Amino acid sequence: MTGEADDRRQASTRGAEPRFEQLRAEVLRANQALPAVGLVTLTWGNASQIDRAAGVIAIKPSGVAYETMKAEDIVVLGVDGRALDVGTRPSTDTPTHLVVYGAFADVGGIVHTHSPWATAWAQAEREIPLLGTTHADLSPHPIPLTRALTEQEVDEDYEKATGMAIVEAVVGLGPRELPCVLVRQHGPFCWGRNAQEALEHAVTLEAIARLAALTYGLEPRAPLLDPALRRKHFERKHGPRAYYGQR
Repeated sequence: MTGEADDRRQASTRGAEPRFEQLRAEVLRANQALPAVGLVTLTWGNASQIDRAAGVIAIKPSGVAYETMKAEDIVVLGVDGRALDVGTRPSTDTPTHLVVYGAFADVGGIVHTHSPWATAWAQAEREIPLLGTTHADLSPHPIPLTRALTEQEVDEDYEKATGMAIVEAVVGLGPRELPCVLVRQHGPFCWGRNAQEALEHAVTLEAIARLAALTYGLEPRAPLLDPALRRKHFERKHGPRAYYGQR
């Protein structure tokens, strides 16, 4: 019995390994920012970040309130989904995050929310059209809607199938030009070089979802943004010769 107790103690302290402290801290900050910027209600959302060199991801624990969450609650897993510590259970969306990380080497952080405006477009089963330069600053393309999942996919491995549908929606253009998608009848998933950038993309997505809805409320026949403007606004922020901000 003593040996079993020692094993449990060792397992419970594994999460405190110094090499994971910074990763946990960064993921904690991103998660706690979600309610602060108005993107989540209750515990409806999650943020994660991957350390590819270490072969691990850190993600929000399932169902834990943001205001009481601590760094030690953040779950660290191998890229195969195997938990590396014993304690809180990871988000139920973990398999979705793992699929996206596995598909795109440039993705370093992921944020999923049920933010009202973006989720409304997902529930309406409509992509967000590119109507203005605010949208083009995020992406030079409409924000796509994932395909519907089959009944078999929902029954057998729902979260993994959701990840595969996200990858299918993005793979043609890549995660740099499409930093977010709307999962049909569910809500938005966003990503970036780390969890902080994924959070910024989620904030921007919510803003452009609201702007698009308001624009169509004022003018249902509002035109799409001119192609030259959409490329200009995206490239000046994200292109090889970007000049937005301080360098």
